[in-house]
Amino acid sequence: MKRQLEIDLLRQRMRFYVDGTLTREYWVSTARNGPGEVRNSECTPRGRHAIAAKIGAGAPLNSVFVAREPTGEIWSPVFAATQPPDRDWILTRILWLTGLEPGFNHGGDVDSRTRFIYLHGTPDPTPLGVPGSRGCVRMRNADIVELFERVEIGDEVVLHTG
Repeated sequence: MKRQLEIDLLRQRMRFYVDGTLTREYWVSTARNGPGEVRNSECTPRGRHAIAAKIGAGAPLNSVFVAREPTGEIWSPVFAATQPPDRDWILTRILWLTGLEPGFNHGGDVDSRTRFIYLHGTPDPTPLGVPGSRGCVRMRNADIVELFERVEIGDEVVLHTG
């Protein structure tokens, strides 16, 4: 079975294909700085990628992750009010991407994996369908859990601008 994710950075939509058939679409939020591959740009990289790691299996909804580890915290509006206002929340599950195109999104200053580019959950009040992340692809928590259960390490993820 061939699984592929296609992320349209202009439409802020992700399509999930199984054996070439569209099976699900999701609203996402990619980088507020737009597309780009360079380290520290806070842009979302384009091109062909693969899922390099699946992190957070079995974690409760709204589990907070820092450096790919659960902190034991659970996001809530009350908890968030006690945190710095610019905290970039990584919640529930992480699908860590690696670039497949040497010199474009793999290796050197353009390496998606060493840039820590993920598909991950975000607080439910976070707007989706509009750019807003620091480079990652944000998803609703229920959506990332559903997707996490359906994809495997090595599945292709294509990020494009149309």
